[in-house]
Amino acid sequence: MENQLPPSLSLGEIVGRLGGELIGDAGITVRQVATLEKATPDTIAFLANERYVGQLKGTRAGAVIVGAQLREPLDMPRIIAANPYAYFARVSALFNPAPANTAGIHPAAVVHPQARLGTGVRVGAGAVIEEGVIVGAGCSIGAGTCLDVGVELGEGSMLYPNVTIYHDCVLGKRAIVHAGVVIGADGFGIAMDEGRWLKVPQIGRVRIGDDVEIGANTTIDRGAIDDTVIEDGVKLDNQIQVGHNVRIGAHTAIAACVGIAGSSRIGRFCRIGGASGIAGHLSIADNVEISAHTLITKSITEAGTYTGAYPFESNRDWRRNAASLRNLGELTSRVRALEQALKPGKKGKT
Repeated sequence: MENQLPPSLSLGEIVGRLGGELIGDAGITVRQVATLEKATPDTIAFLANERYVGQLKGTRAGAVIVGAQLREPLDMPRIIAANPYAYFARVSALFNPAPANTAGIHPAAVVHPQARLGTGVRVGAGAVIEEGVIVGAGCSIGAGTCLDVGVELGEGSMLYPNVTIYHDCVLGKRAIVHAGVVIGADGFGIAMDEGRWLKVPQIGRVRIGDDVEIGANTTIDRGAIDDTVIEDGVKLDNQIQVGHNVRIGAHTAIAACVGIAGSSRIGRFCRIGGASGIAGHLSIADNVEISAHTLITKSITEAGTYTGAYPFESNRDWRRNAASLRNLGELTSRVRALEQALKPGKKGKT
């Protein structure tokens, strides 16, 4: 089905669809979104961070989306929104809808006769759908993707090329899974026995809720006994490792290259910065923000922002400070000894 939207929209039409307060000529039309720096008169831009307010003076945008604090000072058409970035996302979606799903099974795809495909499903070249798989209506399965025995895929989901979903894993509705993702591989379960590693069978599944997006080359391990669980609305960036029996709470967002060790529990509405690491068997409360490159080695029981990244500096300064850190334990002991010596009633050398 072809895109039925007009090639451009007036500001009045945008506000009519999405709400917000329009200040300026409602008849001005725009055809696309843009950054403040590269905008042209037929585009609409946004400002969510006041640090960049200076860019408004030089922008050529036909209109701009701003917060209430900029309702009056500007002399250009503007839409006032409580959350300018979220409003911008919705405007962008108006001009850039997802490609229409063209139903059909490519001749080079392999679909087991005992698989169940809903109406309007698209299956790309080289895809493999095994026995007992259930695919909901309106799904798109990219080229080279493999759905192993017993997988369930909720309606309206999109799997990009070369996704691999192991047996019995379950994905909810409207999932977006990018290229190279592996869901349901064995977790890292091994036991030492007389000098040799024994593999511990991983008999759980991966269960993923509705409206989850998983970035390219991310891996989510199946549970060792119980399931690994990703709740509704979770957003995972590229190249994340989720260990076995991890549970990620609803609407949590995790940036690229994070590693989450097995059996950790992450709360709802958390935000985890890129390249952070979370040790195994920990619990993280709801509404926790973890800064990039932070290593979490114990549970977090209260909401808030946690940071463990060490700021970069010149190599010379880093080497000097690293030497000081190596002696920090000795220095701490000396300070404590001095404190004890200086307490009232204590006799000590000064």
